[in-house]
Amino acid sequence: MEKLKGALAVFLGASSFGILSTFVKKAYGQGLTLGEVTGIQVLFGMLMLWLIFIVIKLFSGKTFRSSTKKSSWVKILISGTSTGLVSVLYYKCVQLVPASLAIVLLMQYIWIGVVIEFIFFKTKPSKNNLIGIGIVLIATLLATGLIEKGLEDLNLTGLLFGLLAATAYSVFMIVNGRVGNDYHPIQKSAIMVTGSCILIFTLFPPNYLFNGQFDANFLHFGLILSLFGTVIPPLLFAYGLPKTGFSLGGILSSAELPVATCMSYFILHESVSLVQWIGVLLILGTVIWLNAAKSSAH
Repeated sequence: MEKLKGALAVFLGASSFGILSTFVKKAYGQGLTLGEVTGIQVLFGMLMLWLIFIVIKLFSGKTFRSSTKKSSWVKILISGTSTGLVSVLYYKCVQLVPASLAIVLLMQYIWIGVVIEFIFFKTKPSKNNLIGIGIVLIATLLATGLIEKGLEDLNLTGLLFGLLAATAYSVFMIVNGRVGNDYHPIQKSAIMVTGSCILIFTLFPPNYLFNGQFDANFLHFGLILSLFGTVIPPLLFAYGLPKTGFSLGGILSSAELPVATCMSYFILHESVSLVQWIGVLLILGTVIWLNAAKSSAH
C-alpha cells in the first residue's frame, strides 16, 4: 500500500511537470515575456517553498535534526542555477516551437546525460544504455516530425534551445544527485530555487514588480507555474521516491512526456500526427525499459 501511494505521488509529480509547457504557451498568449514567465515562476516558488519549510520546521522539529556533517548551502545555491537555466532555455524553446515538440526535445536528456557522465566522470554506458540511446534518437526523428516535414518546417533556433535545455536538465540531474543530500528535501529545494531566482533576476531584472505592470495575469500564471513547476513536484518526489525506489520512480517520472503531448493536443489544439505519437510512445517505452532493466540488475 505504501509503495502504491509512493508511485501515485511520483506519477502526479511528473504529470505536474508535463502540464507546464501548455500554461507557458498560454502566458505568452496573454502578452507575458520570457523573463516575466520565468521570473514569476521562481519568485512565487521560492516564497512558497521557504514558507512550507518554516511551517514544517516549527511544527516538526524532529525532521530537521542536523547531521554531523552538513554540505555547504552555497554549493546547493550554485547548483540551483542549473534549474533556472533549464527554465530559461526550455521556455524559450516553447516560445519558438509547438509545446508537443518542446517536451520531446527536453527528453533528449536521456542520452545527453549519459554522454556528460562519460566525458566528465568516465562512466562507461552499458549495452542497454547504448541501445536505448539509438532508439531515442530514431524515435526523436519521428516525434519531431522531421521525417515527415523535413527541416524547412521546423524552427532551428527552437530546436537548438530545446537541446540546450536538455543539456542543462542533464547537468541539473547529475548535480542534484551529488549535492545537498544531507539536507531535508524541502530545504534543499528551497535553496536551489533561491539560486535559480538569483540567476533569472540577473538575466531578466524584475522591473515589472515595481513599475505598476504587475497585474492579475502575473498573479494567475505565477501561482500556476510555481505550483506545478516548482512546489508540487519536489514535494511529491520527496514523499514518493523513497517508497518506490529510483528505478520505478524513473519509469513513473516519464509520465511528463505523454501528459505534455496530450495537453498540447487537447488544450492548445496543436497538430500531432500518428507518426509523431509513435515517436513519443517509443521514447516513453525506452525510458520504461531502461529503468526496468536497471531495477532487475540490482
